[in-house]
Amino acid sequence: MTDALRPLAAPLTAPIGEIVASRLRDVPDFPVPGVVFKDFTPLLSDGPALRAVVQDIAGRYAGHVDVIVGIEARGLILGAAVAYELGVGFVPVRKAGKLPGHTHSAEYDLEYGSAVLEVHADAFAGGRRAVVMDDVLATGGTAEAACDLVERAGGSVEGVEVVLELCFLNGRSKLVGRPVHAMLSL
Repeated sequence: MTDALRPLAAPLTAPIGEIVASRLRDVPDFPVPGVVFKDFTPLLSDGPALRAVVQDIAGRYAGHVDVIVGIEARGLILGAAVAYELGVGFVPVRKAGKLPGHTHSAEYDLEYGSAVLEVHADAFAGGRRAVVMDDVLATGGTAEAACDLVERAGGSVEGVEVVLELCFLNGRSKLVGRPVHAMLSL
């Protein structure tokens, strides 16, 4: 049987946190020495697990948002899939210099440095309701910057959605007043 004719895999029945936990791997000293990177690319390569994650997120926001905002890089992947599942728009938040046209930008601190994010200035015309998505909530700087960009561009942040939250880094403290959901908290 060719891959095009194979039936879709059966849905997973384990709780979503267990699905996520079983498909994470630790990468020591990445991107800098001393950091243990939580890599979720094994989850992305597992079709049934990816589907379970996308459907879990979509179920929380169906009918409540107009757009999904994906933060570069892994938030772009999940965000686009969730937007497709919901039948809503998708807005990328990218590293500086990657988007054409007029943008808003925000500098933020990471646990291992600093960076700049940008979004198109016209991405949220009419006050579009958005969910900001990323793979990991660590110190909260990236999510805070993305939320600020959405709001400066005229949108409203209805929630922040992450696959994994590293609670010991206290990232939620930068997102006070914004609903945050993590599938797995460590």
